[in-house]
Amino acid sequence: MGLFTRHIVPTRTPGELDAMEAAGRIVGKALLAVQAAAVPGVSTLELDTLAESVIRDAGAVPSFKGYEGFPGTICASLNEVVVHGIPRANIIVKEGDLLSVDCGAILDGWHGDSAITVEIGKVAPDVAALNAATREVLNAGIAQMVPGNRLGDISHAIENATKKASRHYGYSFAIIKEFGGHGIGREMHMDPYLPNEGRAHRGPYIEEGSVMAIEPMLTLGSPWTVELSDQWTTITDDESCAAHWEHTVAATSDGPRILTAREQ
Repeated sequence: MGLFTRHIVPTRTPGELDAMEAAGRIVGKALLAVQAAAVPGVSTLELDTLAESVIRDAGAVPSFKGYEGFPGTICASLNEVVVHGIPRANIIVKEGDLLSVDCGAILDGWHGDSAITVEIGKVAPDVAALNAATREVLNAGIAQMVPGNRLGDISHAIENATKKASRHYGYSFAIIKEFGGHGIGREMHMDPYLPNEGRAHRGPYIEEGSVMAIEPMLTLGSPWTVELSDQWTTITDDESCAAHWEHTVAATSDGPRILTAREQ
């Protein structure tokens, strides 16, 4: 009879968490710079160039650039684009747009990964509600990133928070079914995969030092997506608006530790 080994979310030492946080702080700095520059009339390529400059000036390397052939430092996803929007000179943000920005950086071999969604000027009430709800849902997921919980507790919290937000704001928010969170460390995407809906008390155990990238994506319509011909840009299949928020988070005895904090 073999020994039983329970499945856990991979753990990092305190020193490794510090190293990941150093990478994460650079990601946060890049995202804040992009947020400040994201005004009507700017191109997503200009925002990409800015993010790359911030990352390289800090001594880090963009995670996304060249990753499986992706050409940008950021994923710049406008309105119905859920994820993987390629920054382009001819994509100009305008008043009322919703821009999701995903960004990663590598410092000393460790990855940070985070995303924000920026409202361009004044957006429609349902779009503002979607963005606020997605950020709240992320926070609900992060709260479950504590030793002793299981990965399904995060999934379940995200799902429940989405339902609660729909009731609170009076709009029907859908969770994108085809994407979710992931392990992260020396590589950007690692096991385990983290669905954004599911049952509590299921999946690998979270232990002291476990790290996950938690990233809910909500829409005002369909939970399903379509990949465009560039083989990157992924939109909602009904072209409804989408929002995306993400943090890299470690579980500690003091509670969740956000490794990609955005310091103003």
